[in-house]
Amino acid sequence: MPPKLNASQDDLELFRSRLENIIDQRHPLTRLARLIDWRVFEERFGALYAEAAGRPALPTRLMVALHLLKHMDRLSDEAICARYLDSPYVQAFCGETHFQHTLPLDRSSMTRWRKRIGAERMEALLAETLAAAERGGAVAEKHYERVTIDTTVQPKAVTHPTDSKLLHRGIETLARMARRHGITLRQSYRRVARYARQEAARLHHGGKRHEAEARVRKLRTWLGRLARDITRKIAGNAEAKAAFAETLGVINRLLRQKRSDRGADKLYSLHAPEVECIGKGKARTRFEFGVKVSIATTNAAAPGGQFVLGMQSQPGNPYDGHTLAGQIEQVERITGVAVARAYRGHGVEAEGRRIFISRQKRGITPTIRRELRRRTAIEPVIGHMKTNGHLGRNFLLGVDGDAINAVLAGAGHNLRLLRRWLIRLLCALVAWLSAPNRSPSPGFTHRQIT
Repeated sequence: MPPKLNASQDDLELFRSRLENIIDQRHPLTRLARLIDWRVFEERFGALYAEAAGRPALPTRLMVALHLLKHMDRLSDEAICARYLDSPYVQAFCGETHFQHTLPLDRSSMTRWRKRIGAERMEALLAETLAAAERGGAVAEKHYERVTIDTTVQPKAVTHPTDSKLLHRGIETLARMARRHGITLRQSYRRVARYARQEAARLHHGGKRHEAEARVRKLRTWLGRLARDITRKIAGNAEAKAAFAETLGVINRLLRQKRSDRGADKLYSLHAPEVECIGKGKARTRFEFGVKVSIATTNAAAPGGQFVLGMQSQPGNPYDGHTLAGQIEQVERITGVAVARAYRGHGVEAEGRRIFISRQKRGITPTIRRELRRRTAIEPVIGHMKTNGHLGRNFLLGVDGDAINAVLAGAGHNLRLLRRWLIRLLCALVAWLSAPNRSPSPGFTHRQIT
């Protein structure tokens, strides 16, 4: 069923104080909530719910607000749920009218909501952060016409892959699933596999590569025996075959791969087979394991900072120049403004637009040269999203999780800039009011303050 209204809006809470009478209306979260048009999400996501089936869904504003706060302050699902119970400002931001002493949702409800919305519709959150920034005076529509586009790696929450580690994890996974389904094995290899993996790590560290490779070959042999034993014993059981199908497929892929394999065929994680190995030429981190992400920001610095206009995950590790057309299309879809110029480190010419790349000499005017020097300003934006947001480590599952996390990381960055902008406006207003000889214009409008 469609989302229900908050219970606190339906009941007559005569003996309880309303949140708006308790909290400070000058608080950044309170002012930020007034800038966001929450009805946009009701209209955009309303078609995803059946009219007369199941129990009423959780309020859309509650789920949207929790995800925005989560990515604005780099919190986990559990942490944002705990903060909801602790802070009246968070509850007011989520649309509550009275303070709630119990959590209206389970942590897993956030996972199910993300799956329901999907990556494409999640762009509405990024678009609304830009619209709120426009209402607050932090950015103007003219800043959307010239953008800077670059790519980075969104690392997945996986351990550093090694052959011995992957083979040992495969043995543990199959043995655990066999015990769960009541399958009697000839030998589980769990104990000897653990010792073999430890020996392989110790020998590699000591420089005895050939002896370490012998332990890895043993692990591969044991994993193959275990997979064949389970395959024989579930041959006549359709239910067990369905339960083991995905896991055995990943295990067989692991057994087939070689050291020289590259690209999409290489397996780096059992629980996240979509993980890719990407090298960006960094001295500190030679290889990163995750997915490539394309990022578009404003080229000129807006009053509130450099806002993110588009975020896209790029599965398959495509060439950077091939991601340009799709990224510009997303920017125009989110902002509603046609991009006139784009600046990036690697690029190709796109139809109807002027694309400039770093170190380009021909056809460069002084204005374009000055804007090209702004291209490197996207690097600190990427760094902030990785340090202060969830772009530095993605915990969401699957390819859809990669796309959703990238979009929400951009929305969280925009909200951090907008929150800082509102704090600066408030400080400027207080300083102007406390000045002995204040001028008629403090440098900002009354609309921006309220």
